[in-house]
Amino acid sequence: MAHSVSCDIEIGPSLSFKPSRIDDVSTISASNVSVTLPDGSSRTLAEGSTIYDLAADIGPGLAKDAIVGVIDGREVDLDHVLVDGQAVEIVTADSEAGLHVLRHSTAHVLAQAVLDLWPGSTFAIGPPIENGFYYDFELLNGATFNDEDLDRIDAKMREIIAADQPFIRSEVDPEAALALMENHQYKKAIIEQVSSGERESDLALEASGDVISFYRNTDEFVDMCVGPHVPSTGRLGHFKLMTVAGAYWRGDERNQMLQRIYGTAWASKKQLKAHLHRLEEAAKRDHRKLANELDLLSFPSELGGGLAVWHPKGAIIRKLMEDYSRERHENGGYDFTYTPHLANAKLFETSGHLDFYADGMYPPMEMDNGTYYPKPMNCPLHVLVYRSQQRSYRDLPIRLYELGTVYRYERAGTLHGLLRIRGFTQDDSHIFVTEEGLADELAGLLNFVLSVLRAFGFDDFQAKLSTRPAEKSVGSDALWDHATDSLRQALDQAELDYTVDEGGGAFYGPKIDVDVKDAIGRSWQLSTIQADFTLPERFELEYVANDGARKRPVMVHRALFGSVERFFGVLVEHFAGNFPMWLAPVQVEVLPVAADHETYARTVVETLEREGIRVEFSEATDPLGKRIRNAKKQKTPYVLVVGDDDVSAQTVGVNPRGGEVDRDVPLGTFVATAVAEAKR
Repeated sequence: MAHSVSCDIEIGPSLSFKPSRIDDVSTISASNVSVTLPDGSSRTLAEGSTIYDLAADIGPGLAKDAIVGVIDGREVDLDHVLVDGQAVEIVTADSEAGLHVLRHSTAHVLAQAVLDLWPGSTFAIGPPIENGFYYDFELLNGATFNDEDLDRIDAKMREIIAADQPFIRSEVDPEAALALMENHQYKKAIIEQVSSGERESDLALEASGDVISFYRNTDEFVDMCVGPHVPSTGRLGHFKLMTVAGAYWRGDERNQMLQRIYGTAWASKKQLKAHLHRLEEAAKRDHRKLANELDLLSFPSELGGGLAVWHPKGAIIRKLMEDYSRERHENGGYDFTYTPHLANAKLFETSGHLDFYADGMYPPMEMDNGTYYPKPMNCPLHVLVYRSQQRSYRDLPIRLYELGTVYRYERAGTLHGLLRIRGFTQDDSHIFVTEEGLADELAGLLNFVLSVLRAFGFDDFQAKLSTRPAEKSVGSDALWDHATDSLRQALDQAELDYTVDEGGGAFYGPKIDVDVKDAIGRSWQLSTIQADFTLPERFELEYVANDGARKRPVMVHRALFGSVERFFGVLVEHFAGNFPMWLAPVQVEVLPVAADHETYARTVVETLEREGIRVEFSEATDPLGKRIRNAKKQKTPYVLVVGDDDVSAQTVGVNPRGGEVDRDVPLGTFVATAVAEAKR
């Protein structure tokens, strides 16, 4: 519990600020306050009682586990004084909200440790993030962190935690805040930005209304923050500092490069250990590492960041993915189309991309007949296919499909193998449907999405419905509401669990994102369905209704893989490179024990190839054990070894991936097994 104070807190020789909570309850009357709990019950406490007092009144276990409180939807510290009639919730560390606070508090301890170890250095921002936290620093005289420094910082943080220092909140006006942060230029920049009325979302988290809130742990350390925090540092400790990386101030490469320390923090030692184990597994599965080891693809520096070249083995897998996509769409009532890789700026002006997506587009190319851009999306070009002739209600729905390559400028610091890339191919479809037929079309689409994901080995889904953004969106409220309701109906019909992301839609319409969980429990956002009333309006699309009237179609944007590249990267990590038989680039490798067995081994190869099995042959130039190990490293589903007995009996020794060796298997029996397993 934070220590109680009843006087001004002195910071420096002439600056003071008052605590934001009420601590001296001696002047408060003896009347009571009544508050409502999440289950609808109420509790009555003495006036002046705090969130902590409420937790203790409910039970000693809750008082021990409480981290912060929530009053009428707003998070506050445990020492916040209750007011009659409030709705109150107690947050514990094992909840998502509690972990958020715990990680935020650990970030403050990180900052305190660094500034103590490197006097004269300064800090920028340090928010909680998924599974952890970070803080950005600028060390004095351009010094840099190294691995040994992380150990020193860790030790200092544990000293601070062992001291059980209270987090004490106070509030001051912007002028006093600037004086308080006079030696920290980045904090001053945030204060100036807030006080001038600029409220950038990544920086405004430090501010609260017309005053600036601070938390201090000692007289020597104070940090600007909106809070709340755990009561004291002793509530922390299950953390690990992970890495140091560069980060531009405010994410702008024109600004100063800072040093960012990442860490992870959890509510218990068990949770921390489990997370670190997941990270170890994730490192083993990293698609960039496996792509190199399995010779699937590479990112040559000569190409530039975010651009990949596919090697033959990776290209085989990609072809199988694309062939499957083509087959499903051909059988699903889609018409194929192809569109160019660049288009005139006028097209993107009409679509709205130059108004709403220009930052994600590559620079224009000035040609003798106009300005051109590499396309960031396929949708405006598919609109032109629809608009190429008059359409009737009898033609709808029209489903256009393309494996279309697009180009989006991603900042260098955000690139991540195939998962965040600058040139990629979408299994893109745009469907034009009547407003009356929208709900049924969306329901069918969602089933289509789930069936494709299941075909690639995913069966744990979570959907997200994203609604209209507060800014940067176009179209009437009525159209947005209709589109959102239609998407909601599709989710309900599919009986798919989903959350709602208020304001997370595209500028032209709401959307459904489908996440999958991989083999180690990580969530990946893959497929997307977006309803769009806006582009048909902007391009003045029409169809002739059954009464002869001209009406606007509804447009649906949809990608099943999301992008081929990203989906491939997720597959590599999901399977850890152990692709199922139908996707494996090499399904069988045949190894003769010695040169005398090569003739029969080649016969085995030819037999498998006639049945459509992808097979490689390894000559007996290296010892057999080495060749078996090499084949296993390539994660080949089956390694066949043939020797004297196999030549005479027309058999093979079967060494399956992850299984026991089976000797003297008739060749015909193995071929039948391989063919059956190679089918999707």
